[in-house]
Amino acid sequence: MAGATEHVVYVVDDDQGMLDSTVWLLESVGLKALPFTSGAEFLSACDASLDACVLLDVRMPGMGGLNVQEEMRARELNLPIIFVSGHADVPIVVRAFKAGAHDFIEKPYNEQLLLDSVHQALNNCAANRSGSQGHDALQARLLTLTPRERDVLLPLVQGYTTREIAEQLGVSAKTVDLYRSRVMKRMQASTLPDLVGMAIAAQLVDPLNLR
Repeated sequence: MAGATEHVVYVVDDDQGMLDSTVWLLESVGLKALPFTSGAEFLSACDASLDACVLLDVRMPGMGGLNVQEEMRARELNLPIIFVSGHADVPIVVRAFKAGAHDFIEKPYNEQLLLDSVHQALNNCAANRSGSQGHDALQARLLTLTPRERDVLLPLVQGYTTREIAEQLGVSAKTVDLYRSRVMKRMQASTLPDLVGMAIAAQLVDPLNLR
């Protein structure tokens, strides 16, 4: 169609097999995928005027994903970034979200989850800049938490283990696990990185004071 905006997904991953399979997946649903095996190569080709998002591996030789994110901010390349990593520990997730990441997906990823996140990133660029709809929905979910569930939410997103939270609250580890699953369900978070991102977006925690 003449004049239609083409959606582009930059895929940055040093694992050639993962890169090829991700590109194939994206192209299978009609998206244009541009593959890069290094952060530096991607940065030299990145065009922020495109209707695009970036699928970015966290751990790569040379320039890692978080460094690429920092460099994009410095160059004002304001494209939504979806991090993909097999090592989604809390400090990395916190740093990524604090710097404005759109999403953080753990490897091996669920294909539908990845595609949903990519479509959301591409479609919601304008809405994310101007609207507060997502923030209102997040606040509404937080209000459904009981005081005890909130007691578990805070140390959980701060990186404390189930055993440490149990000691803090004076309950059993099994009870903490029960509250944790309730918190995840009420907040509609499928993974811990999701929950950490929500807590930071809602300003429940200070990223600088996390473990």
